[in-house]
Amino acid sequence: MATLKDFRNNVKPNWCPGCGDFSVQAAIQRAAANVGLEPEQLAVVSGIGCSGRISGYINAYGLHGVHGRALPIAQGLKMANRDLTVIAAGGDGDGFAIGMGHTVHAIRRNINITYIVMDNQIYGLTKGQTSPRSAEGFKTKSTPSGSIESALSPLEVALAAGATFVGQSFSSNLKQLTSLIEEGLKHEGFSFINVFSPCVTFNKVNTYEWFKEHVVDLADSPDYDPSNRIMAMTKIMETNSMLTGLIYQDKSKPSYENMVAGFKKEPLVHQDLKLSEEDFNKLVAEFK
Repeated sequence: MATLKDFRNNVKPNWCPGCGDFSVQAAIQRAAANVGLEPEQLAVVSGIGCSGRISGYINAYGLHGVHGRALPIAQGLKMANRDLTVIAAGGDGDGFAIGMGHTVHAIRRNINITYIVMDNQIYGLTKGQTSPRSAEGFKTKSTPSGSIESALSPLEVALAAGATFVGQSFSSNLKQLTSLIEEGLKHEGFSFINVFSPCVTFNKVNTYEWFKEHVVDLADSPDYDPSNRIMAMTKIMETNSMLTGLIYQDKSKPSYENMVAGFKKEPLVHQDLKLSEEDFNKLVAEFK
């Protein structure tokens, strides 16, 4: 059985010292080992941004895609090989700006993959601009007088889009984050996990100290029911989207793959894709 060390490689991350993405990488590696995966059973697809580099820092199949397009690639990969456990990863700019359309439709489609967003509320790779997650009044190089837009609430969007698994964590809470990713990997359907991952270089507002003061851990709410969608939405709005933990899970809805009529379970690589002359003639006849 694989261990944490088996999911490590010799590529040294070039994230800034103190970046929250280090913890996300560690949590993914721990979770993969804890649920019993082998490196060859895991694929990590990432987008563009500091967080997009994560696919190269984990010993598994990896693909560093283009900006905002991690989810289409991850979904296609899962449809081609249902035996693979697929993780899509990216930042808040990648997932909630250029990739927002893909995010909403992947959520409602409910393909059995896990999407982890490293939310630092700023564009880090391009040296500090306002992102869809930046708060109103947030000052950056692109909004020197302060942003006049309100911050997007990804948790509200996920629930409204029909998500069957919604979680949120803080990179400093490695134990909770690892557990949440484990549950996401085991969930049959699309798992959406937003992670507060502070940018220590360009975001001097949403710091580790700021998050520690503002996060609301659902572990402190013993009466909370993560299967209650209305309760989940209410709690999100009450806490201004600062909840951490398993926020919502619906185990009753089948995944997309299990709803496609005639969709084979074996990966394409193991299927006989040769077309008989009879089937070929039938296809040609349809166009006559």
